[in-house]
Amino acid sequence: MLQALDVSVRLGGKSILQAVSLSLQAGELLAVLGPNGAGKSTLLRVLTGALAPQVGLAALDDRPLQSWNSRELARRRAVLPQSSPLAFGFRAFEVVLLGREPHSGLSAREEDLEIAEAAMREADVIHLAERSYATLSGGEQQRVQLARVLSQVWPGGRDASLRFLLLDEPTSSLDLAHQHAILRLARGWSRAGAGVLAVLHDLNLAAMYADRVCILNAGRLEAEGRPDDVFTADSIKACFDLEVVVSRHPLRDCPYVLPS
Repeated sequence: MLQALDVSVRLGGKSILQAVSLSLQAGELLAVLGPNGAGKSTLLRVLTGALAPQVGLAALDDRPLQSWNSRELARRRAVLPQSSPLAFGFRAFEVVLLGREPHSGLSAREEDLEIAEAAMREADVIHLAERSYATLSGGEQQRVQLARVLSQVWPGGRDASLRFLLLDEPTSSLDLAHQHAILRLARGWSRAGAGVLAVLHDLNLAAMYADRVCILNAGRLEAEGRPDDVFTADSIKACFDLEVVVSRHPLRDCPYVLPS
């Protein structure tokens, strides 16, 4: 389990998170939503171990993240940021292969190459392998970076521990087809036993793919549970200041949210 326990964060004299507790279980896809400035990315930084809270703690398997060796932690959880600029002329395949660096000395070179190729196929970017990363579109770069984080926590090898994927707005620069492809991939990883957290803005995507959703608002956890329980007209109005109609998706057994 990856969890935040009563986490509070102040940055620049401003309260960003206030007594937030949240857990990510192996085998689930958790979507984190909320208006701009709600604290979503800050919570993600706490859960990655990149930011230590002033109050509370973040822990993996009941062990504080700050006590983990960085390479050991990198083999257990991988993080896809909102953007990943690179100043060097790497080929896309070389960017994906960077995900195998935490496994240096633990896996053979041939295994790393095979995993990087498999991750690119899963993220549907194998056709970009020899392209310069800098020449790719924003959406193509995002999918190459997704392949990198997949290769970082690819199952198998000597370490059979459960893996966690933390995705910060993974659909933000993608077209409609690739938005759904990425979330189908994320759900597939969760079904295979990984814990997957995705920061999203689209409530309907979250309703379609997430096992559990939570809504942050002004640094507080306002709602948490199944999409059916959380996505109500009242809760969405309270958090997003928008009048909506919540109905049922015509083809899927999940809520469907429309502005009224």
